[in-house]
Amino acid sequence: MFQFRFSAALKDFYKPNLTRILNSGNTDNKTKVASRSIGAVGARPASWRRVSGAGCASPFRRALCTQTDAADQAQKNAATEKRKAGILPSLEDLLFYTIAEGQEKIPAHKFTTALKATGLRTGDPRLKECMEMLKVTLKTTSDGALDRHLFKKCVQSNIVLLTQAFRKKFVIPDFQSFTSHIDQMYESAKSLSGGQVADYIPQLAKFSPNLWAVSLCTVDGQRYTAGDTKVPFCLQSCVKPLKYAIAVHDHGTDYVHRFVGKEPSGLRFNKLFLDEDDKPHNPMVNAGAIVCTSLLKQGVGNAEKFDYVLNFMKKLAGNEYVGFSNATFQSERLSGDRNFAIGYYLKEKKCFPEGTDMTAILDLYFQLCSIEVTCESASVMAATLANGGFCPITGERVLNPEAVRDTLSLMHSCGMYDFSGQFAFHVGLPAKSGVAGGILLVVPNVMGVMCWSPPLDKLGNSVRGIQFCTDLVQLFNFHNYDNLRHFAKKLDPRREGGEQRQQQHQLGPMDYTSLQKELALAENVWKKVCPSETDEDSSTTLVYRMKTLAERN
Repeated sequence: MFQFRFSAALKDFYKPNLTRILNSGNTDNKTKVASRSIGAVGARPASWRRVSGAGCASPFRRALCTQTDAADQAQKNAATEKRKAGILPSLEDLLFYTIAEGQEKIPAHKFTTALKATGLRTGDPRLKECMEMLKVTLKTTSDGALDRHLFKKCVQSNIVLLTQAFRKKFVIPDFQSFTSHIDQMYESAKSLSGGQVADYIPQLAKFSPNLWAVSLCTVDGQRYTAGDTKVPFCLQSCVKPLKYAIAVHDHGTDYVHRFVGKEPSGLRFNKLFLDEDDKPHNPMVNAGAIVCTSLLKQGVGNAEKFDYVLNFMKKLAGNEYVGFSNATFQSERLSGDRNFAIGYYLKEKKCFPEGTDMTAILDLYFQLCSIEVTCESASVMAATLANGGFCPITGERVLNPEAVRDTLSLMHSCGMYDFSGQFAFHVGLPAKSGVAGGILLVVPNVMGVMCWSPPLDKLGNSVRGIQFCTDLVQLFNFHNYDNLRHFAKKLDPRREGGEQRQQQHQLGPMDYTSLQKELALAENVWKKVCPSETDEDSSTTLVYRMKTLAERN
C-alpha cells in the first residue's frame, strides 16, 4: 500500500478544521473528540497563544486561532505555494511510487529502461540536468538504486516532463505498441528490391542499394529509429522546403512570392519552363529552388550565407548532426549543366532580385543540396515543422507559424515531383523527396518522419520510402481526411484504450501544480486516511494512500 507523509505545514492546514468538530454534539462529546484530535497531531506548539474576543469564545477554539511566530508563518507560506496547503502529494512522490511498484528503491537501470519505453531518450537535451544528477548520485550508492530521497533529487529539475511521459500525456501515449507496428512496416518495405540508385550525380551512385532507414520524432520528442539511421547522406531536394521556410521566415510570404509561384507545374522538376507571369511554378522544382536561394541573406557573400543556413538547419534538427559533403558538392557542380541552363534562363527572364550574381547563387544552390544529415537528425527537422516551428527536443522557436503553414501547404501539393498528386491522394500528408533517397514526411501536430533508401523509382522517389509512407497511412488515421465523420475507422495512436486523447486546452497547462492536482485528486486513485489506518507515527495528521481496485469501483 502506497502512503504519503506530510510536513508541519499540513498540520497547520488541518488544525483549523478541528473547530468545526467542536461545534457539533454535547460538551462531553466535544471534550472527548478534541482531546483525541489534538493528541493525534501532537502537543500544541509554544508559539501558539490564546486570543480573546467574540470569535474565540470557546477555550478549545482559542488554542487554534492564530500563530504568531513569523518564521513558522513564512515556512507555512512557502509550503502552501509548493503544495497548495499540503493537500497534495508532490509530483516527485507520485512518480517514484509509479515506477517503484511497491519497492523501497528504484534500480537506476529500471528508471532509464522505463524512460526509453515512453519514447524519451536519456540524451534528450531537456533531460540534461536529470541525467547529470543521476550520474553524480549513483557514485554515492553501492547498489545502483535510488531511494525516494535520491530519486527526488535526480528528477526534480525535469519533473513536469517526466511526469507527462510516465503518465502517458504525450501525443502517442502507448509508444511501444505504436513502434511495434512501425517495425513491421519497416521490415515489409525492406524486402522490396526494385528501383535504381541515382547516378547522374556521380557521388550519389556510390551508395549501396541495400541501405534502408526510418526515424521518427513526435512533437513531444518521442524518438524511434530502425535500420541505417546513423549513416550520413545529402538532403538534395529535401532541402528545398527548408530553405523556402527560411526565406518566408525572414522576408514574409508576400515578398517571397513576388519571385516564385505556388502552383504544381505538371512537368519534370528540372524543366526550363516558367508560368504565365515568367516566374518558376513553385519552390519545390529546381527553378523555384534556385530563385529561393537568391533570397537568403541578401547583401553578403556566399560564405556568410552558407553559415547562416547551416546554423538554421542545426536549430531545426535540435543541434543533432548536420554536416556538409564537399565531395558531393564538387560532383554536383561538375555535372550541373542543366541547372546552369536554368540559371541563365532565369537571369534572362529577370527572375532574381536586382543585383543578384547568378553564378554565385548556383554555387550556393549546389552547396545547400550537399548538406548532410542522418535519418535521426532529419526526423527532428520534420518534427519541428509538425510542431508549428518549435523544435520538440530543445523547445526553441525556430520558424514562425506563417513560414510553417506555407511550407507544409507547398509540400502537400508539390513536394513529390510528378508523383505529388498521387501522393496527396493516397497518403494525404506534406512530404518532400530527394534523389539521394530521402523522404521528409510531416504528420502535423503529431510527428516528423525521415525515410531513406537510395534506390529510386522512375519518378525519382525512394521505392522503399513510398511503400513505408503508404503502409503508415493505411494502418493509422494520419491521412488529412481520415477524420471525417462517418468515415471508416483506422487505428489512432493518439488514443489510449479506445478513448479520445484529451487536447492540451482540456488538460490545462502542463505545469507542476496543474499536473499535481490532476494526478492526485482528479483521478479516482488517492484516498484520505487518518493515522490510525496506517503504520505512520502519530505525528502525521493526514496521509494519502492508493485506493484498492475494489475501492475505486
